[in-house]
Amino acid sequence: MHSHVTAMFNDWEEALIWSCLQGHMGNIILDNEKNPASAMIEIGDFCFFAGQPDTALFHDLEGEKLLIPKDKAWEALIEIFFDRRVSKIFRYAIKKEPDVFDKARLASFINGLDDCYELRMIDREVFELAGQEAWSVDLCSQFKDYADYQRRAFGVSILHNGELVAGASPYAVYNDGIEIEIDTKPDYRGKGLATVCGAKLILESLERNVYPSWDAHDLRSVALAEKLGYHLSHPYVTYELTDR
Repeated sequence: MHSHVTAMFNDWEEALIWSCLQGHMGNIILDNEKNPASAMIEIGDFCFFAGQPDTALFHDLEGEKLLIPKDKAWEALIEIFFDRRVSKIFRYAIKKEPDVFDKARLASFINGLDDCYELRMIDREVFELAGQEAWSVDLCSQFKDYADYQRRAFGVSILHNGELVAGASPYAVYNDGIEIEIDTKPDYRGKGLATVCGAKLILESLERNVYPSWDAHDLRSVALAEKLGYHLSHPYVTYELTDR
């Protein structure tokens, strides 16, 4: 890795960026290999842009993506280049505070789970189930297969009569940390299942000396994060790119 490519991203407190820079997952695309002035980190649906703004990095983008600019100059370039294909939203950065969690409170959320549900660590069966439905696919989508997942990740799930209804799992892994993904089947939302999954994954992470990093897509996700002990850092501009 060019040290000055790393430098373009170095004050960006973002687990997905760390995951890529540390070589765990994702790709780095440069405006040119020899002497790069701008770079894009692509990991899953996320694309982070840093360095000198340059439309060269936009040409290969396909499908629905989340474009995250480092600064106002990148924002302006994204808006001009993609025009109506992008809509501007805010995501919410959550502070990374290793000693903030109240383990007893997290355990009490888990103990409150109704007996009709089964809380289970993600095993091969759950991994396969997660890949079968749109709502749950991101729980395991960034891992090649179950062997890859088993080697690098760990996650939790809730089943109801043998059916996967909620889960929490790494969207990405980095040195000594994970980026948490939480999903609940639409029919089962509003029952507190995401809280239980989040609490359990945080406790499992702490036991393994792994930091459970959280980045919120919306205010509902911020509220859940705060319930689990996190604190909001700041909103940041993101562009949703559509195909059309």
